[in-house]
Amino acid sequence: MNDQLATSAEALRMLFTEEIYLVKGEESAIAIEPQAVAVPAPETPVAATSYDFMGKNQRQILILVNDPINAVSTEQGRELLRKLVKAIELTANDFALVNYARYPTADYPSLRNYFSSKVMFVFGVKPAQLGLPDCTMNSLVLHETVNLIFAPDLHTLDGDQQGKKTLWGSLKQLTL
Repeated sequence: MNDQLATSAEALRMLFTEEIYLVKGEESAIAIEPQAVAVPAPETPVAATSYDFMGKNQRQILILVNDPINAVSTEQGRELLRKLVKAIELTANDFALVNYARYPTADYPSLRNYFSSKVMFVFGVKPAQLGLPDCTMNSLVLHETVNLIFAPDLHTLDGDQQGKKTLWGSLKQLTL
């Protein structure tokens, strides 16, 4: 039974949460001096300094999607995005595709600065989530020097014919 004897000060501190006193006449008692134990501070979320993205971003176009389940969207949403990208004659080399669900604290300045964005297509993220004033969905908006289009998430947009028409009208206004 001697192999179960705990003599480590840290182990004893974890087992005994109250003070222990040495009583005279007891030979087997171990005296331990109190020591301060460092407890790490809880981590607070910080804005991402780097982002995982698809594409090469050669034309500084950011496509932001918001899907906590899928990498981009559902199959219908991904197909809609493929059609939109093809219709405005973009390739994967031209844009960066980021899922906002992986970076919920990211804001407009950090995204714009990281990707040097000239154009942002934002699907499923509200302007307020990025720290921007509210704006009309599916419409082209100029903020600072960046053209933005906010739209519902791709899966929802796929079932909204009027929304897709409005979005297409806004996309045609862009000169890419």
